Amino acid sequence: MRSRVTRSATVLTATLLLLSGCTGGHDEDGDAATTFRTPSRAVDVVAGRSPAENAVGTSRRLFERSDVAIVSARSARSQQRSVKAAARLGVPVLRVGPTPRTELARLGVRTTLAVGPKDADWPDLPGRRLVGDDQADVDRAVGRLPRTSPRDHDVVVLVHTPGADLASVGTARAAGATVVGVKGGDPRADRRAIRALRDEPDAPVVGVGSTFRRGLGYEVTAVRRDLTQPGGGLLVFPGRHVVALYGHPGTPSLGLLGEQGTAATVRRAARLAREYQELSDQPVVPALEIIATVASSEAGDDGDYSAESSVRDLTPLVNAAEKAGQYVVIDLQPGRTDFLTQAKRYRSLLERPHVGLALDPEWRLARDQKHLTQIGSVGASEVNAVADWLADLTRERRLPQKLFVLHQFSTSMIRDRSTLDVGHPELSTVVHVDGQGTPGAKIGTWNTIRQGSPKGVHWGWKNFLDEDEPMLTVPQTWRDVRPRPDLVTYQ
Repeated sequence: MRSRVTRSATVLTATLLLLSGCTGGHDEDGDAATTFRTPSRAVDVVAGRSPAENAVGTSRRLFERSDVAIVSARSARSQQRSVKAAARLGVPVLRVGPTPRTELARLGVRTTLAVGPKDADWPDLPGRRLVGDDQADVDRAVGRLPRTSPRDHDVVVLVHTPGADLASVGTARAAGATVVGVKGGDPRADRRAIRALRDEPDAPVVGVGSTFRRGLGYEVTAVRRDLTQPGGGLLVFPGRHVVALYGHPGTPSLGLLGEQGTAATVRRAARLAREYQELSDQPVVPALEIIATVASSEAGDDGDYSAESSVRDLTPLVNAAEKAGQYVVIDLQPGRTDFLTQAKRYRSLLERPHVGLALDPEWRLARDQKHLTQIGSVGASEVNAVADWLADLTRERRLPQKLFVLHQFSTSMIRDRSTLDVGHPELSTVVHVDGQGTPGAKIGTWNTIRQGSPKGVHWGWKNFLDEDEPMLTVPQTWRDVRPRPDLVTYQ
């Protein structure tokens, strides 16, 4: 017979579980047999080195304790049997190996169903029952155990590769979570993931898989707050193309953008984009790439050989583009200063949802260099510093993903390019191949620059009205440049 103190403690425990939203089955003594938990973080990630580690991580986030657990052999057959059994019992399922032991102890497991070949080298597990992987044997073993009815768990579990993480999927479903397989690993590009996150806007999110190792907080925020791009959608690329006028306001010699006033520039960009839209089954977004800092032949008062425009001077064009639903890219030609220093000058513009950034290494000089005497260059570490800063700004200000453009027409322009960090989910990184010349020479440069490129970059192409011999027409650009450019600019 239980003491009054013990009974009071049991009642208190049950009350706390109800207040915390946890439910579970009970054994014949009245103690909780299975207790579900809600992740303590709004967005969490399980990114183990193996599916076995992912299964343990998922269990830790969704189960407080469980008298019963399932440990599966590695075969797909065994895992499939285990997942079905876990769903019937409402208990976690782990993968065989050294990793589950600590988790079984944390859960307080008394009975472990080992699903898989009985003659396998099974480890010593608490209350181990060798079940085999015949469905009838699994059903009989499950039928002898009490079932726990999972609550409608207010947790969304995103899994990049459900087939590789069957145990994690089984554990999440056994806990009553909403489980969604994310094609490509980015919920912003997966309709089912978008729907699940918006249907449960306050639910904690757990991402399972190494793809999510950098976190999911920004992506989930982008989905739930509908951080939409000009032209729609949550990502810059893929799913659209961008066509831009390039140049400096009021300076025709620097490109098409400066050949007319503000209103006419916006109209011209729209007309050009419509020509591409007639050929494309995806949206084509008009854009303006504005040279904000212009390479100069003179050192200037600050000695950096770069003439910096003021934010005030650029704002009318940025405002007009926003009103027209167009994208803007702030282009930097820094001379003897560094890209990050110049980028920070335009923070107020980059805090706007439709404004991205371009770095032009041709005009990044060493201390003893001058423009047009040498081709400038930049190290990947400097580019990465700018990317880190821009990604942080985008995330902190809760802005849509930004276009981040790196101009390159020579392999020497970006040193150590293989070490570029193009994995920021806040940025869509484009290597923009902006050489000039004959179509054949330009295609050759295009192919050369693409060799050995970091995985995950997108691609840009530039057409020069005066320097190309001859310039490709819109249909030729669309047909002959392969892969088809994500970004096309005109200078």
